[in-house]
Amino acid sequence: MNISIDGDRCIGSGQCALTAPGVFTQDDDGFSELLPGRADGGGDPMVREAARACPVQAISVED
Repeated sequence: MNISIDGDRCIGSGQCALTAPGVFTQDDDGFSELLPGRADGGGDPMVREAARACPVQAISVED
């Protein structure tokens, strides 16, 4: 699985970090970022739900 975050679309709602806190966090400005070493999702089943929860669809998940 490959996860990417479109930084131009992200509005910092934090839904990803709330849904999959083992994969996503927020930077100092409140925008979404992946935790170090988690670009593959680390097997977290909530990654796809986090992408769906993003109100601006800034997260993409590819197999």
